[in-house]
Amino acid sequence: MTLHDGLQALLASHAQVKDMGLFEAPDGRIAAPGWAGFQNVGFMAGAVGALALATALGALIGFHPTTARTVDRLHEADMPKVYVMYAFIGAVIGLTVREFGMGVGVVVFGIGGLIRFRTDAGTTRDTGRLIVVTLVGLIAGLGLPHLAAITTALSFLLIMLFDATPACRLKIERTPSGRAADCAEVYRAVLRKHRCRIIAEHRSVAKDRLEFVLRLHRNATLESLRQALEEVPIEVRGECDWEFE
Repeated sequence: MTLHDGLQALLASHAQVKDMGLFEAPDGRIAAPGWAGFQNVGFMAGAVGALALATALGALIGFHPTTARTVDRLHEADMPKVYVMYAFIGAVIGLTVREFGMGVGVVVFGIGGLIRFRTDAGTTRDTGRLIVVTLVGLIAGLGLPHLAAITTALSFLLIMLFDATPACRLKIERTPSGRAADCAEVYRAVLRKHRCRIIAEHRSVAKDRLEFVLRLHRNATLESLRQALEEVPIEVRGECDWEFE
């Protein structure tokens, strides 16, 4: 084949692709590897590497050293985990689009918008999990069971890691009038004794109320902590109310 013939073939191929719609496959179908994809060790290793990189970069931003100093509400304490999950979701979408083209990307973003605005998933964390399981189902249905399995396994590990130390808010109301500082010191000591990490502390002298945003230790149980708080001396004791994100 001469150089001229090669250029002609390349131009003809380009014209054929240009005539197709942006989201159309050449034969109108997606060529999915199916279960044979588990034999593609190269793709699976690359997928794990891409997902791990996205997770690490998301964690680098989400768990920035300055983040803890700006936490004021309970949902803000869990936002670094949400950033990591959404970076992970973005990497899964990127891998799927790279395999099947932009058409799949439009479908994914359409499903994501529907989930976000039409589904009452509660917290942002639950919305992230809902998007992950939807992506897993979509990827499996598209014929990429190996990528669906990798996504599920890594999601399972992330959820297990993040939920080992859940964030919560402890509100202590009706504390003895005029003893807010003493009450705060006693309750702070109890929380630290149970190896809880205090993220933020608020004190309202006018309302006789204390509030702690904290993260439970992985070996601490809520029941044991509640029992310890009930044993606080009566002269500095208030009514405890827990809230979990």
